[in-house]
Amino acid sequence: MTEGGGQGPLAGLTVLDLATIYAGPFAAMLLGDFGAEVIKVEHPRGDPLRTHGAQKDGVGLWWKQLSRNKRCVTLDLSSERGQELLLRLVEGADVLVENFRPGVMERWGLGYGRLSERNRGLVMLRTTGFGQFGPYSERPGFGTLAESMSGFAAMTGQPDGPPTLPPFGLADGIAGLAGAFTVMNALYHRDARGGAGQVIDLAIIEPILMVLGAQATAYDALGLVPRRTGNRSANNAPRNTYPARDGRWVAISTSANTVAERVMRLVGHPEIVSEPWFGSQAERAKRADLLDGMVGGWIGERDFDQVISAFEEAGAAVAPIYDISQILADPQFQALGTFLRLVDEDLGSVLMQNVIARMTSTPGTVRWPGRRLGQDNELVYGWLGLGPDEVRELREEGVL
Repeated sequence: MTEGGGQGPLAGLTVLDLATIYAGPFAAMLLGDFGAEVIKVEHPRGDPLRTHGAQKDGVGLWWKQLSRNKRCVTLDLSSERGQELLLRLVEGADVLVENFRPGVMERWGLGYGRLSERNRGLVMLRTTGFGQFGPYSERPGFGTLAESMSGFAAMTGQPDGPPTLPPFGLADGIAGLAGAFTVMNALYHRDARGGAGQVIDLAIIEPILMVLGAQATAYDALGLVPRRTGNRSANNAPRNTYPARDGRWVAISTSANTVAERVMRLVGHPEIVSEPWFGSQAERAKRADLLDGMVGGWIGERDFDQVISAFEEAGAAVAPIYDISQILADPQFQALGTFLRLVDEDLGSVLMQNVIARMTSTPGTVRWPGRRLGQDNELVYGWLGLGPDEVRELREEGVL
């Protein structure tokens, strides 16, 4: 049905992205980065992501990144003709991503039962806040609610401050990564093991719980409830952010005992290494005030560049605390090719993150940034045999 997408390891796969902000489209973007042909299916009014976040000349910048490598078509799924067109697209697809509330696709006659009649091998990723069933399944669900309910907000922030939410879509991003990973599992089962397609029920409240560590295990075994510790760690010390004399900040981690020893010797306190408690990460964490005073005092008497050089020479783990302007100027990110600039038909060019990882034999690539509303209607519906006149008629009827 398609022209094959890119040249990465997923070339030849077709993904229908029916989802909106943010987890589902992110999962689809990741698949597109590695070669899948992704068809972004929007309501004729346009995806809300187009106007979400920062804009330049009325053009959404987040859209440009999150919808990269995607063909953009419009389709009113609530209309009978729109539903039939989607079913025809499904016949040639491998994956369908959606994030409507549970029951909406079924109400349109587009539940998995009907979709799989057209394509037994279809993998359907259903991304919702709370999952497809349970007492909360009908609630509107956003990443903020997942960050709240997962325990993340409760353990984030200063000890005497309020629970703190991240200033970006953390839970959505984690769910998007999990969604792409799970889709690949389903495709492997289908293609390498001779299985059929299947439905993936991805609740945004769950993947963030996984990356928050063993909090459930520790609570069950020991009754431990994580508390807010600011930038400190409950598991080791010194671990914090520290201001240098010239006002710039650094972060230090000492998860390994050998690194902790190097830090304390560097800051002029080799005697502390000989203390019987120092070899225990948990015991060091109990003495975070003492260790932070020693480390922070030493850093505060020196300028940023001097601190970084001394830590690197000592083999101690340190990193500058960057804003985006400093990230873009950093030689390590430049060496990795973490960012790339693309030609864009609306803005001339756009800068964005490159693919998420480098592969030696089958690398991914970003072929184009997010496209205009309905830009690929003629192309994609032409793959189904629709001519320009029929596409124009459907547009006039509001189906496209």
